[in-house]
Amino acid sequence: HVQLVESGGGSVQEGQSLKLSCAISGYATSHYCIAWFRLSSGKEREEVAHIYARNGRSDVADSVKGRFTVSQDDAKYTVFLQMNNLKPEDTGVYTCAARSAANAESCLYLPWTRFAYRGQGTQVTVS
Repeated sequence: HVQLVESGGGSVQEGQSLKLSCAISGYATSHYCIAWFRLSSGKEREEVAHIYARNGRSDVADSVKGRFTVSQDDAKYTVFLQMNNLKPEDTGVYTCAARSAANAESCLYLPWTRFAYRGQGTQVTVS
């Protein structure tokens, strides 16, 4: 059974940084994608970053490019979202989600509903 557990959220001032973690368990292989989604008040949920566990290929959304990076630990058990130069519009609930994938191309931006596994979310507040 795949489980995802996020941590690292909090309240920071504009311009500061936060690093979110998504601990992953239950996958027998590394053929899966992990995506970070953000749900902000009054906005639709958006994917801000994703990574393909098998080879580490990743991408971030244009809205956060240059400020956010996504990475994983060597064992592929934890995915990180490093968020720098945070802005008030980055405020929201950040959730990591996982789906099985045969290759990195299968990790391209997909709707939230295409991810079979999701964490509980962690709140990020920027003021």
